[in-house]
Amino acid sequence: MAPSFNWWAKETHRGTPVVVKMENPNNWSMVELEGPSEDDFLLPNDDVSMSPFKREKVRNKNAKQLTWVLLLKAHKAAGCLTSIASALFSLGAAVRRRIASGRTDSDNPAGKNRFYTCIKIFLWLSVILLGFEIAAYFKGWHFNAPDLQLQYLYSLDFHTFANPLAVKSVFDSFYSKWVLIRVKYLAPPLQFLANACIVLFLIQSVDRLVLCLGCFWIKIKKIKPVAKQGPLDLESGDASGYYPMVLVQIPMCNEKEVYQQSIAAVCCLEWPKSRFLIQILDDSDDPTTQTLIKEEVHKWQKEGANIIYRHRVIREGYKAGNLKSAMNCSYVKDYEFVAIFDADFQPTPDFLKRTVPYFKDNEDLGLVQARWSFVNKDENLLTRLQHINLAFHFEVEQQVNGIFLNFFGFNGTAGVWRIKALEESGGWLERTTVEDMDIAVRAHLHGWKFVFLNDVECQCELPESYEAYRKQQHRWHSGPMQLFRLCLPAIIKSKISIWKKGNLIFLFFLLRKLILPFYSFTLFCIILPMTMFIPEATLPSWVVCYIPATMSFLNILPAPKSFPFIVPYLLFENTMSVTKFNAMVSGLFQLGSAYEWVVTKKSGRSSEGDLASLVEEKPKHQRGVSVPDLEELREEIKEKEKKASKKKKHNRIYTKELALAFLLLTASVRSLLSAQGIHFYFLLFQGISFLLVGLDLIGEQVD
Repeated sequence: MAPSFNWWAKETHRGTPVVVKMENPNNWSMVELEGPSEDDFLLPNDDVSMSPFKREKVRNKNAKQLTWVLLLKAHKAAGCLTSIASALFSLGAAVRRRIASGRTDSDNPAGKNRFYTCIKIFLWLSVILLGFEIAAYFKGWHFNAPDLQLQYLYSLDFHTFANPLAVKSVFDSFYSKWVLIRVKYLAPPLQFLANACIVLFLIQSVDRLVLCLGCFWIKIKKIKPVAKQGPLDLESGDASGYYPMVLVQIPMCNEKEVYQQSIAAVCCLEWPKSRFLIQILDDSDDPTTQTLIKEEVHKWQKEGANIIYRHRVIREGYKAGNLKSAMNCSYVKDYEFVAIFDADFQPTPDFLKRTVPYFKDNEDLGLVQARWSFVNKDENLLTRLQHINLAFHFEVEQQVNGIFLNFFGFNGTAGVWRIKALEESGGWLERTTVEDMDIAVRAHLHGWKFVFLNDVECQCELPESYEAYRKQQHRWHSGPMQLFRLCLPAIIKSKISIWKKGNLIFLFFLLRKLILPFYSFTLFCIILPMTMFIPEATLPSWVVCYIPATMSFLNILPAPKSFPFIVPYLLFENTMSVTKFNAMVSGLFQLGSAYEWVVTKKSGRSSEGDLASLVEEKPKHQRGVSVPDLEELREEIKEKEKKASKKKKHNRIYTKELALAFLLLTASVRSLLSAQGIHFYFLLFQGISFLLVGLDLIGEQVD
């Protein structure tokens, strides 16, 4: 008979641990207690003091009680199975719908990469090993002790060698050899990698905790940047106010959904018209979009706005090339500051009045950055989870780094730069896909300081589809690794202090841009499933459950209304680690998709409401233009909806996420054989999360 070891033993109880209270068949309750043994339902044969009639009565009573308990248990199990079946039926219908009308990301040849091949290999190995482990389980190989006791295997082999008549089955022999291989050759390197990831996990968790403590300190002490001159008031008629020359730039590319609202917002900025100029930097290659944007600029020019339209003949370098081309204009030398807004951003009319005064009498200040707010943060589950992440980024990361270090990564929009700082730092460069972070790092190396204003907000739009969000995150995590390779020699040679160099190299780049996606994907998507099939290497429960839950709790504090989504947030962040890890590797090693730059798709669903609010606030600027524009916008939206209803829609199916979903679900089934409760639930829910993302269900509309 095969040996039975004691791994992960759980105390078992015999009998039925319930007490049933019944007033009538339709009114009953069941209370679970410490379970009695089976002997409690049996009547001892040697009890001679009890009469045969009484003995028979007690036996019948016990039999009826046991019958009722079993019936109630069956009723409870049936209800649970019904709800599970209903959920699985709904999920199956969604899967069939996705498969029938979906296109996989592998339709694109770039989707068939080595990364996906490695995941498929892991998946097939896990399926084979699961079948092997199930067969071993039914053969009697039950592992129920904390550590594998190899002496049992050795004694089994020795007993077979000493006694030739002893017969050991082929399966038992093969499985015992597999266990020895696991223990000697597979478990040690896996445990070493797991321990290394745990150390990185703890370091990153400490960094996150320090940032949160810094944010609490700022809140308690009410620390905030102070301007030498308060917000300006144009209506006061104070000619001695601080009104430097400001250039406003809006780079855009084929974004006809949002161009109207952004142009209207910047044209309504409260600043002397002779002291600022608006540049619409259109990189669109669609002639229709170019015409629409050009006509919109002409309308505002007739209304008296100081605005010009620029279109590049040679479109190179994406956004960085567009900004670089605009800064080469001869009239730029007359301006001291430049404010940059992406096409979907809508600054409030007092934006310049609340940001520019910080530059007065502060010659070392190179950048003033405002935070973002979102018009569609409650659109669906995807936008809600993005809002949690970005709220922590601005409220904690940007604010703490701005207060204590005077440095943070420029967000690429909703910021005001001193043009002198841009020029001294080398200007805009097209060498990475994160031109905003590039210019921020170079300006920091030249000694310029940054200010982050947490109380100045600029409305924008979050990606509402997983496809758009996925491409955005790929660019945001591939670019920093490209930049790190390029900037490392400059950081080492720079004249800034040692601790600033250490902050840039170890915290800004390595810890927050490289280590975070590396350990998140490796630990929870690779090592954890492997420990189910190589149980000699273990991950503690606090690594799988308690620390991630604590970090998710800290991340969600800046967005307290999002607390109901803390569990989906934790699972979704681990799910996104696949995209982030892939992007990090491609950027670090300069692979094919490292320089992929795709404009994030906008819906422009807030356009009409925003323009209407501008009509109410500034009727003199919109007179004769706004109402026709709104009518045209309504008609355009209706036409788009009609065309969209006629056009066949295709849903995306993401093969890497689906492969990882089945890998995690396979590992969760294996964890049942080892009775690892926390690991089972984590793998199960994480596998379901990957499944939903892989089928593109995460961006569905919510009420």
